[in-house]
Amino acid sequence: MAVNLKSTSACAPAGVKTLVYGAAGTGKTTLIAGMPTPLILSAESGLLSLQGSDLAYIEVNSVGDLREAYKWLVGSQEAKHFESVCLDSISEIAEVCLGEQKALTKDGRAAYGQLGTVMGEVIRAFRDLPLHVLLIAKLDKGADELGRITYSPGMPGQMLTQSLPYFFDEVLALRVTTTGERELLCHPDSLWLAKDRSGRLDRLEPPDLGALIKKIRGTP
Repeated sequence: MAVNLKSTSACAPAGVKTLVYGAAGTGKTTLIAGMPTPLILSAESGLLSLQGSDLAYIEVNSVGDLREAYKWLVGSQEAKHFESVCLDSISEIAEVCLGEQKALTKDGRAAYGQLGTVMGEVIRAFRDLPLHVLLIAKLDKGADELGRITYSPGMPGQMLTQSLPYFFDEVLALRVTTTGERELLCHPDSLWLAKDRSGRLDRLEPPDLGALIKKIRGTP
């Protein structure tokens, strides 16, 4: 087989893949308004905060709905208008999926195992779309060996919770400061999980995902 050497300088990502998590009431859904021409896949009926933005959305009530939305995104001419797809929230969609799996089996462990398989396939499929991809997740609280509270994206099932961050280049925590200001934590610390694979984001960034995408891609 002939060896074809390539250079990483020629690697151009087909969109920035981002996971944002945070506590209820921090305004995670409002971040969608900053995404380039977004399509929202909504599983939470919580879009009131975006009522002034005139954004397109599809209601998702099952994993089947999510798969149909994916087929539409890859096969529809109308879908080519969108530059971003946003799933709000992936935690809620996973809960729906878990309910479907529990209805199919009396073995709880098997249901959680199948949940990880099904959601892993779905998340990977959306992540690999040639678009900017934003998944919103709930916040999960744990504890470290010193008994301190730790924070990470929340999903049903330990396997899915642990694997979720590995799907994304950017894992950002939306937080509210003691003065009421919102911030995105982009680098991890001893208590908060975060990741910036681009290496271009500061530890803390303003909650503007459109600006962050431009910063990551080095565009004005």
